[in-house]
Amino acid sequence: MIQYRRHARMPDGALERAELERVDALAERLMDHLQADEGVIARLHIHGAQSKAIQGRVGSLLEAELGFAPEVVLTPDEGLVTRARPDFYYPLSPTTGVIAEVERGGTTANNHDLKDLWKAHIAINANHLFLVVPNELFNENGAVRERPFPKVVRRMGAFFTTPRTAVDVLSVHIFGY
Repeated sequence: MIQYRRHARMPDGALERAELERVDALAERLMDHLQADEGVIARLHIHGAQSKAIQGRVGSLLEAELGFAPEVVLTPDEGLVTRARPDFYYPLSPTTGVIAEVERGGTTANNHDLKDLWKAHIAINANHLFLVVPNELFNENGAVRERPFPKVVRRMGAFFTTPRTAVDVLSVHIFGY
């Protein structure tokens, strides 16, 4: 079952409100596509499968259906030496956009979710993050060994609770497959 959670800070004015509405609509479209493709994604999401299989399938939806571009190098901020290259990027305007990352085994074990949030935080032309993560990961016997989706939801939510923990990201949308 495809799952979805969203975290967002309060928009600062009408422009951010309108931007957030656009991104929410984009997230809704992605959710619809993931639900329609749920069977194919489930067949690809097996123990030992390459992460490229899931990324390729979800990526085809992001590219063909929603207009995301693969592996766009983000504009570095002044003083930061970075060549951040998310899995997918969707420009909303010359100064903002949506980073989309498709994760698998290293989602929480290797903190890929937090690295993705950091990438969105330091990008001067991205204010939103779409994280596509497994609901569950399995061992070779088919038993569940980890549940990344609820952990990612909790970890991302921590950045949207108080001004002290806030990052420069307007919204994070987490999709579980």
